[in-house]
Amino acid sequence: MLVPKRAKYRKQMRGVMKGNSYRGTDIAFGDFGLQSEGTAWISARQIEAARRAITHYTQRGGRVWIRIFPDKPITKKPAETRMGSGKGDVFEFVAPVTPGRIMFEMGGVTEDIARSALTLAAHKLGVKSRIITKEN
Repeated sequence: MLVPKRAKYRKQMRGVMKGNSYRGTDIAFGDFGLQSEGTAWISARQIEAARRAITHYTQRGGRVWIRIFPDKPITKKPAETRMGSGKGDVFEFVAPVTPGRIMFEMGGVTEDIARSALTLAAHKLGVKSRIITKEN
């Protein structure tokens, strides 16, 4: 799974995700892309599941680029713990995604294979998305 090698601070505040993405909105590497239509935190587990779905469907043909990275630590307190006594431990890492962000790109495969593989990947992610091509 994807996880940062090191971080300046161990824990982060949640922050506010509003508006559209203004970076990472164009296809830069491949011919087909999976673009977010909503706002969500995509976990490292979801990214890995989507990546495995794509590579399994294409039988390791073509190339896949992951355009998002889970660099935001999410904390969680243990079950059956009383409130107070500080912030919880780091539970997982997520990638904040806003509308318009390209999450995955593919190249070196035909359009029907790319569409099917990216559809499988979209089902693994917790955000509404659409498949776009280089021409769009």
